[in-house]
Amino acid sequence: MDGTLVDTEPYWMMAETELIESHGGTWTHDDAMGVVGMGLWDAAATFQSKGVALSADEIVDWMTTRVLEQVAVEVPWRPGARELLAELKAAGVPTAMVTMSVHRMAQTVADAIGFAAFDVIVGGDDVSAAKPDPAPYLHAAELLGVDIVRCVAIEDSVPGVASAEASGAMTIAIPLHSTLPASDRHTLWPGLEGKTLADIASLFTAHVANATAGIAR
Repeated sequence: MDGTLVDTEPYWMMAETELIESHGGTWTHDDAMGVVGMGLWDAAATFQSKGVALSADEIVDWMTTRVLEQVAVEVPWRPGARELLAELKAAGVPTAMVTMSVHRMAQTVADAIGFAAFDVIVGGDDVSAAKPDPAPYLHAAELLGVDIVRCVAIEDSVPGVASAEASGAMTIAIPLHSTLPASDRHTLWPGLEGKTLADIASLFTAHVANATAGIAR
C-alpha cells in the first residue's frame, strides 16, 4: 500500500519525527529511510532505542492514528495505481492488499478508492511475521484461495520485494523512496502510470515459460 497505491511515506516520516522528538530524541532522514517497508512492531523497537518511552503497541497505535489524520486531509494516490486496480477488477482478477500498516489503516485507504478494489486485505497486525518474511504474501494467497506461484506482487521497498520474492510470487518492483537494484528475481518498473493488465499478463506468461523451461532442464 504505502509507496505503491499511496505515497504516504512522507506522512510516516513526519509522524516518526514528531514522536521521537517529543520524547527528546533525534530522527534524521537516513533514520527514516532505514525503516521504510519494515513491520511496524519492528520499527517500534527502533523508536524505543531513540528514547520513545512507550510500549510497541502504543507506538503503533499512535503512529497509525497520526498518519490517518493526514490521510483524512489528502489521500496521496500514486499515478496509475487506481486505474490498474479498476482494470483488474473489471477482468475478475482476484486481488489482495498486503501491507505492514495495520488493518484499520489499510481498510481506510481501500475504502477511499471508490470501489471494492481488493478481495482481501492483509495488514501487519494480521500476520505473525513481517516483511521481509514471506508470511504476509503466503497468507494473502491462502485467503484468496490461489497458488502463490500464480500470483503477481507489486512492491516498492527492499523488505517488501524480499518478502514477495521469497513467497514465490512473480514480483514487480516500482521504486519510490527506496532504491531497488535490478535483479533477475524481479521486474523493475518506474511506476504504474500507463501500465495495464496486458503488461502484467505478458510478464507473467514469460515468467511461467521460464519456470517451466527451468524444470524441464
